[in-house]
Amino acid sequence: MQVTDAVKRLLVGRPFRSDRLGETLLRKRIAVPVFASDALSSVAYAPDEILLTLALAGVSAYVFSPWVALVVVVVLLTVIASYRQNVHAYPSGGGDYEVVNTNLGRAGGLVVGSALLVDYVLVVAVSISSAAQFAATALPALAGSEVPLAVALVALLAATSLRGVRESGALFALPAYAFIVAVLGMLAVGLFRALFGDLPEAESAGFTLAPEAEFQAGITGLAGALLLLRAFSSGAAALTGVEAISNGIPAFRKPKSRNAATTLLVLGLLSSTMLLGVVNLATHLRVRFAEHPEEQLLRDGVPVGEGYVQRPVLGQIAAAVFDGFPVGFFAVTVATGLILVLAANTAFNGFPVLGSILARDGLLPRQLNTRGDRLAFSNGILALAGAAVVLIVAFDAEVTRLIQLYVVGVFVSFTLSQLGMVRHWTRLLATEDDPRERARMVRSRVVNAVGLTMTGSALVVVLISKFTRGAWITLVVMAVLFVMMRAIRGHYDTVARELAVEPGPLRTTLPARVHAVVLVSKVHKPTLRALAYAKVGRPSSLEALTVGVDPEQTAALQAAWDATEIPVPLTVLDSPYREVTRPIVDHVRSLRREGPRDLVVVYIPEYVVGHWWEHVLHNQTALRLKGRLLFTPGVVVASVPWQLASAEGSEDRWEGATPGLVRQGLPDPRDGRE
Repeated sequence: MQVTDAVKRLLVGRPFRSDRLGETLLRKRIAVPVFASDALSSVAYAPDEILLTLALAGVSAYVFSPWVALVVVVVLLTVIASYRQNVHAYPSGGGDYEVVNTNLGRAGGLVVGSALLVDYVLVVAVSISSAAQFAATALPALAGSEVPLAVALVALLAATSLRGVRESGALFALPAYAFIVAVLGMLAVGLFRALFGDLPEAESAGFTLAPEAEFQAGITGLAGALLLLRAFSSGAAALTGVEAISNGIPAFRKPKSRNAATTLLVLGLLSSTMLLGVVNLATHLRVRFAEHPEEQLLRDGVPVGEGYVQRPVLGQIAAAVFDGFPVGFFAVTVATGLILVLAANTAFNGFPVLGSILARDGLLPRQLNTRGDRLAFSNGILALAGAAVVLIVAFDAEVTRLIQLYVVGVFVSFTLSQLGMVRHWTRLLATEDDPRERARMVRSRVVNAVGLTMTGSALVVVLISKFTRGAWITLVVMAVLFVMMRAIRGHYDTVARELAVEPGPLRTTLPARVHAVVLVSKVHKPTLRALAYAKVGRPSSLEALTVGVDPEQTAALQAAWDATEIPVPLTVLDSPYREVTRPIVDHVRSLRREGPRDLVVVYIPEYVVGHWWEHVLHNQTALRLKGRLLFTPGVVVASVPWQLASAEGSEDRWEGATPGLVRQGLPDPRDGRE
């Protein structure tokens, strides 16, 4: 086994046979951490975004924070109810893309596909950047190293995801449930202490907030309304991840639709409870949170300065609730950091599945539709990791900057999906006669219509409030993906038309003659083997061909050729400028011009070497020739291998499942192994 293969097996594990795909499907208790962790993790940063947005108007604006959170929860529950209709109507796993593509046409499907691809990348970038910032706050030694830490976390998640959905889900199940227990436990203890008047204030409660000039009189007028809309759009990050469940239905065990709908319900109840609880508890504890704390937070009217370290909202709440009980604070802190990393795992499960569906429809490269050794869509996982790393580095792992790009894509998909579902029910009602079924369809259409109204309104709010703050970047990227996917589909359609066999009796046009050309550099064993192979084909003509770049070497070659008495004429092409490739290509093309219906087969002797560095020393001219000749119509290039001593035993080193063997559905030669 080669070193690279050994490392791969250590990181990814042994390959699974294709018939074990059913064993990778998820139970509901594992599906919750796999698909719901993204939305659950928003509890760690959505309250922060609501409060820092309202902070622009001063402390008095915080009175609106519970109401903003309530509106977010209402929209969230509406979307959950709508998506429960989706998973029952479209259980194949296409999610929003399938709904829109089926009911609104390919253009709508492309819009949703591009929106979801962008949103999945942002899920990873935002959650991992948030985890890195959270870690830097908890461990001051990591301050300034957020970007490399975030990149390392993305690499770790990618490696874990490559091991398969079920294995990564089982690995992350404990941290997800630990976060749920830690936050709900914190809220329960906080409520208990508040009822008995024993709850201290947050560490930032003694500060005031310096309002922006336009909000000196508080939240009034158009500026105040726009600020509330901005706070809602930032808190709407809590809705991301809902669509991942409808996209990931194939990963559930049977009954798939029912299990997915149950997971959606659990997600909605948990997210709503935790978000409302955290925001209300933050208001009760008088938490102060600002985007630029060194300037906005005031102590006795004076800015606190750069020496002040601002903890996240959840961290401040935990410190106050578990005052005198550091174990509780530590549990919430660790669980929060883990869930933020785990949230990105939702995207690592959703993005590859969506990519495979788009690739199956010819909208993305077909490599995204192949399964890796562990039956996961490996190419999609790697593509997601690469795109997320680019965003993290470009935005310096700053959540506040990345969050402005967030949510736009997911609300685009929400809105178009609900519109598609309304058309879906309307189409079915036109042909349904059973009163019970009609009543059920009408109820479902009402649910989706309400969802369309809410998500459409939220989309308008998000676009207005976030466009100039970075949302335009998301729209531009979506447009680029839209055009790219249309171009890819156009390319595949063009290729299919060119390769299609015309209807009617099969007619094969044989070449009039076959010309065999054997390339010669020296008189040695590889040359003799190539000549022998060429003769076996019984061509109409056979010639050996060399290029004369040095008169002495050419004369020596001609002498050796004559001395060996090879019964094949040796043609020497003159090359005054010492080129090798062009004279050969021109000679082959001249043969084609003489007989347009003829076939020219060029035999190229090549060395088979056993070490990577030997490839640099051999076969470079052959590679250039093949690259040029492949574009010449009526020319076939045949490589004639000659194994050198260093290649001896190489086939044993490659014995076993080669890359892609399992995902191509081929049997593993290692019988009895996984």
